[in-house]
Amino acid sequence: MSLPTMASPTLSPDSSSQEALSAPTCSPTSDSENLSPDELELLAKLEEQNRLLEADSKSMRSMNGSRRNSGSSLVSSSSASSNLSHLEEDTWILWGRIANEWEEWRRRKEKLLKELIRKGIPHHFRAIVWQLLCSATDMPVKNQYSELLKMSSPCEKLIRRDIARTYPEHEFFKGQDSLGQEVLFNVMKAYSLVDREVGYCQGSAFIVGLLLMQMPEEEAFCVFVRLMQEYRLRELFKPSMAELGLCIYQFEYMLQEQLPDLNTHFRSQSFHTSMYASSWFLTLFLTTFPLPVATRVFDIFMYEGLEIVFRVGLALLQVNQTELMQLDMEGMSQYFQRVIPHQFDSCPDKLVLKAYQVKYNSKKMKRLEKEYAAMKSKEMEEQIEIKRLRTENRLLKQRIETLEKESAALADRLIQGQVTRAQEAEENYVIKRELAVARQQCSSTAEDLQKAQSTIRQLQEQQENPRLTEDFVAHLETELEQSRLRETETLGALREMQDKVLDMEKRNSSLPDENNVARLQEELKALKVREGEAVASARELKLQLQELSDTWQAHLSRGGRWKESPRKLVLGELQDELMTVRLREAQALADGREWRQRVVELETQDNIHRNLLNRVEAERAALQEKLQYLAAQNKGLQTQLSESRRKQAEAECKSKEEVMAVRLREADSMAAVAEMRQRIAELEIQREEGRIQGQLNHSDSSQYIRELKDQIEELKAESNHPVGRPRRPGRSW
Repeated sequence: MSLPTMASPTLSPDSSSQEALSAPTCSPTSDSENLSPDELELLAKLEEQNRLLEADSKSMRSMNGSRRNSGSSLVSSSSASSNLSHLEEDTWILWGRIANEWEEWRRRKEKLLKELIRKGIPHHFRAIVWQLLCSATDMPVKNQYSELLKMSSPCEKLIRRDIARTYPEHEFFKGQDSLGQEVLFNVMKAYSLVDREVGYCQGSAFIVGLLLMQMPEEEAFCVFVRLMQEYRLRELFKPSMAELGLCIYQFEYMLQEQLPDLNTHFRSQSFHTSMYASSWFLTLFLTTFPLPVATRVFDIFMYEGLEIVFRVGLALLQVNQTELMQLDMEGMSQYFQRVIPHQFDSCPDKLVLKAYQVKYNSKKMKRLEKEYAAMKSKEMEEQIEIKRLRTENRLLKQRIETLEKESAALADRLIQGQVTRAQEAEENYVIKRELAVARQQCSSTAEDLQKAQSTIRQLQEQQENPRLTEDFVAHLETELEQSRLRETETLGALREMQDKVLDMEKRNSSLPDENNVARLQEELKALKVREGEAVASARELKLQLQELSDTWQAHLSRGGRWKESPRKLVLGELQDELMTVRLREAQALADGREWRQRVVELETQDNIHRNLLNRVEAERAALQEKLQYLAAQNKGLQTQLSESRRKQAEAECKSKEEVMAVRLREADSMAAVAEMRQRIAELEIQREEGRIQGQLNHSDSSQYIRELKDQIEELKAESNHPVGRPRRPGRSW
């Protein structure tokens, strides 16, 4: 069997030998009870040698502390050195034999090998023994190592950043770009390329650093790959760290089961298990204990797996339970960082002994693993459901926002439509009024035109009179043309108003019919104001017309026209007649305005009446709804009444059935009475027959007769009170 290369890059032989061969002052573990006598003898011999080594090492330390020139100290020094070298030689022979005969020891002497590993593997044999323990001696991935170093990894920056934080006080890793940092970077980079799912995790660098202290980088890489694959470390270092959660869950169960008071104290101080135990599982105590103690734990981990982490962790809590119970969360955190790591520097065997005194049930740990897997599965389902609900909630919120925007847009359009409708209704109303005014003007203008035409005809008839001048006739013709032009303009304006009214009616018919009481009230107030202004204007016009009429009458009442010439008289008469026509025209205009005002008032009243009718219609609809509600209520009451009648009929039927049953029972009772009477008659007949025959003597017959009489009386009493029917007062059977 070819053995792997052994290397010790940094640890000196003297210090490593003392650490590896330090004597266990504690008793052997419980597994030694099942060893053979030869194995027990070997263990006893090893323990005796370790005790001697410890005594010699103590004497050597005392000599180094206070050097004296006495002869006894020289003899003691030489004796200690000889004992140490002799023990070192025996240990080398033992572990050399184990390494050379590994398969036989693993197969036949497994319990002894386990005890030796628990007592510590010598430093110079750790490299080969670790490789043999994890079966990393001939791995195909070792041949790929050089090719992996030539490739680039996406985790290189993270690895470079964390290299300086790994064993910063150790000589092998001190200084930037040192040999230790370079080979550590190579191994971590190579593994990040082999296992891209895990990539790089900071805690794994401490494990690789410890391997590099014992062996070359290719062999350290192979051992690390095997640890990740076979020792549950890969699940610990995955991005999800699911295995770490399982380990914390199992450790909390052991803590609650074996140290319930301490667990209660942790919970009361909100000191969670992950706050102090996560680094134990991720770095295997390499960041907790000094290297000699941590290496002893790592020796056992290579053989027994993560079980030793649970045992050592719980042993630490058992040893320090009393002190931890007196501290708060901050104090416990400081205690875990400063006190606990250095408690077992002088005697790592004591820590191992305490660890194997902890109760560890593999079956229970398997059950906890299943419980944790089921719990995580349920949490995953709940998270999926929560994610789905959140997605639906987000979609619903987006839908609500869209609907709100659409609703706001529709509300804006509705308000805009209502405003437009109100404006168009107002314009329609104004146009109707203007149309009414135009119609009145048209009718008055037509009347004035007729009067003017009649006047012109009269003037034309009088034109033959030479007394009329041509200038006056031309003036009249000009006025006639102006009147016709005004009539034409009025007719055009009337047509425009009619077209505008038709257009507004079409637009008004396309709008929804909604009543706006407040707007109508404001319009009514505005109409009343305009009505008052129009009435005042009509009154002023009437006053002006009255003044003109008075002035004209005064003018006519003047005398002296008889002194003028006939031509002037005719001209004056024509002027008087023209003035009269104008006065009539002004009077007609004033009347037209008054009538238009009257029409506006009537239209206003018509709008008011329409609004009143609308309100009455609304009230009628409300009353109709109330009537429908009362009809529905009446229908419900009728249904209840019919149900009550049905129940009453059922009760009557039930009472009739009960009466029939009573009558049937009475008939049965009467039949029973008839049977009793028949029985009495038969007994009386038997008595008469007994008396006639004389078969019995006198005493016997008297006794027999008395018995018969008693039976008859009993039957009569039973007939008077039949079974199952009480006797009613006043009723004879």
